[in-house]
Amino acid sequence: MNRKEEITLGQMRASGVYSLIVYCSDRRCLHWTRVSADRWPDYVALPDLESQFVCQLCGNRGADVRPDFREAG
Repeated sequence: MNRKEEITLGQMRASGVYSLIVYCSDRRCLHWTRVSADRWPDYVALPDLESQFVCQLCGNRGADVRPDFREAG
């Protein structure tokens, strides 16, 4: 089975990462931002957040959400 592993915010936080990098899903836009994951509970999976974001630059709905591993020590 080829299934993308879905990391939860709880798993992410357990590894010392508390922020997300959010990339606009329109590959022509290239806009991204860093946000705190504090507002969501531990059980939320990263793909569950993707449809909630609207790009502040182009207005496109949807995003690629990834942990900001630069925080992990």
